[in-house]
Amino acid sequence: MSAETRETSYREAVREAIRDALRRDPRVFLMGEDVGRYGGCYAVTKGLYDEFGPERIRDTPLSESGFTGAGIGAAMGGMRPIVEIMTVNFSLLALDQIVNNAATIRHMSGGQLNVPVVIRMACGAGRQLAAQHSHSLEAWYAHIPGIKVVAPATLEDARGMLWTALEDPDPVVIFEHVMLYNRTAQLASDAGPVSIEGAAVRRAGGDLTLITYGGSLYKTLEAAEALAGEGIAAEVIDLRSLRPLDDATIMASVARTHRALIVDEGWRSGSLAAEISARIMEQAFWELDAPVGRVCSAEVPIPYPKHLEDAALPQVEGIVAAAKAVTGR
Repeated sequence: MSAETRETSYREAVREAIRDALRRDPRVFLMGEDVGRYGGCYAVTKGLYDEFGPERIRDTPLSESGFTGAGIGAAMGGMRPIVEIMTVNFSLLALDQIVNNAATIRHMSGGQLNVPVVIRMACGAGRQLAAQHSHSLEAWYAHIPGIKVVAPATLEDARGMLWTALEDPDPVVIFEHVMLYNRTAQLASDAGPVSIEGAAVRRAGGDLTLITYGGSLYKTLEAAEALAGEGIAAEVIDLRSLRPLDDATIMASVARTHRALIVDEGWRSGSLAAEISARIMEQAFWELDAPVGRVCSAEVPIPYPKHLEDAALPQVEGIVAAAKAVTGR
C-alpha cells in the first residue's frame, strides 16, 4: 500500500523534519535568533518552542559567531545541534567559526574529534529584502574542504536531507532558498531520509543539459517546458549537493546532450557555475558541440525595488534565450 500524502509547504516540510529529529534523538536541539517564542524569521519553527521548551529550542543573542561557536562546541561534546542563521549574509559574521573551526577540527585533531553540527540558513533573493539579506553565497561554502553543502529544492529533500545531515559525523551546511518556503506539493506522510550526496535528473531530454540547484530549479523547469514547445528537449539536473558535486551525473548528461547551460543565482565571477563549467571542460570536452553557457545574477548588490531585483536575477526568459544560443536554434 502506498503511503498517504498530503498537501504541504516547503516551510512545513522543514518544520516537520526538525520536529521529527527532536523526537527521535534527545541529543538534537535547535538554536538561533528568534527561533523560539517568535517562531522563526520565516515561521519555520513556529510551535516548536511550545512543544519542546527552551532547553531544546534556544533563542540566542544577536551574535552569529557566538552561537555558531556554541553549536560547534556542543557537537564536539556529543550533542547534535541544528544552528539556524537567519540569512546567508549574516553567516559572514560566523565565517571564522565555520571555516576555521568546524571545517578543520577533524583534520587538525588527526581524526580524534568530529563536529556533527548542522547549520541551516536562508539564501537567495526575490522578497525585496535588499542587499544585506538577499545574496546567494553558496559557492563560498562549497569552496571549503571539511564541510558538506546541500541545497534542497523539493519538499522531499527539505524534509529528508536534515535527517541524513544530523547522522553525518562532519559539519553540514543546508541552504534554504527564501522563495521556496511558500511552495506547496504533495508529501508522503512517511517521508524519510534523503541522501546528501548526488544530483537528480528532474526532467529527461536529449538536446541540452540544464544544470541548476535550489531556488532556480523551478525557473529552470519552466524554461525547459517552454523550450519543449519550440522543439528543444532539455534535460534538467538538480545538483542538490554543492559539495561534493556529483560529477558523474553531470558528465553522463552532457555525454547524452552534448550541450550544457548552468543556471546559478550566484554572481558569475568565481561562481559555482564557473566551477561546473571548468569540470565539464576538463572531463567532457570532447563531448561538447558548443561552449558551456551560464545564466547568473547581475554583478551588483541585489537591489530593493522589485523591477530592479527581478532584472538582477536569472529569469525564465533569460534561461530560454541562453538555451537557444547554446543550441543554435
